[in-house]
Amino acid sequence: MTSTATRPRGARARAAIAAKTLRTDRWWFAPLITVIGLSAWVAYATVRVFMHDFYWVADYHYLTPFYSPCVTERCVEGASHFGRFLPGWWIIPDAALTLPFLLLFRLTCYYYRKAYYRSFWLSPPACAVPDGHKEYGGETRFPLLGQNLHRYFFYAAAIISLINTWDAILAFHSPKGFGFGLGNIILVLNVVMLWAYTISCHSCRHIIGGRLKHFSKHPVRYKAWTFVSALNVRHMQLAWITLGTLALADFYIMALAAGWFSDLRFIN
Repeated sequence: MTSTATRPRGARARAAIAAKTLRTDRWWFAPLITVIGLSAWVAYATVRVFMHDFYWVADYHYLTPFYSPCVTERCVEGASHFGRFLPGWWIIPDAALTLPFLLLFRLTCYYYRKAYYRSFWLSPPACAVPDGHKEYGGETRFPLLGQNLHRYFFYAAAIISLINTWDAILAFHSPKGFGFGLGNIILVLNVVMLWAYTISCHSCRHIIGGRLKHFSKHPVRYKAWTFVSALNVRHMQLAWITLGTLALADFYIMALAAGWFSDLRFIN
């Protein structure tokens, strides 16, 4: 606070307010919902990843995205589209080649950083609410220094989205030939949402048009940049929607594999 001796003539001193914040609305509600939502999803995903069961429906070639690509010796042969070359130890996820990169892509995502900084770390929990920590070092130290690698995790996420797309295509070719059911709709919906979330990433937007000095000389890239920019506005919503579609696809395939109910088939 500026002292009386150094304060410019005519300037008013700051009000001495003892309260941490003068906000009277439920500013804590959004961080609380974020904690509950992310914690529930992580708990479900962790259980499913290490369950090592109910991930493949051979009758319709349904493979849950949590196990794609299935590359451990434990994997069912039909579900291993890229071979089985990792040991089948319990601690190793069956999709060990993709899950770490997907996790890092989401952890370093600009929206998710805002979400868990505000909710789990209270840094800060909301606008006009003080930070929950005495000091703020930004993203200049380990492990937050790794947030700068987000653009590289984007490339990995794009490759994984291609793999998920391939899985969704294969699901239309069951042992009986071409087939189409509710599971196909769910898998395709999940893939569409994953692509929308991936390409709406800030890094993708920068890759397409961030280095251009003259959009007029690059009309195709400009149109692509405009499209990605429109998706980027919905990046937060897409981040949550994809968590929902991933859980839905996994739960539906798990239920079919466990025999809880049968797939609603339209063709074959």
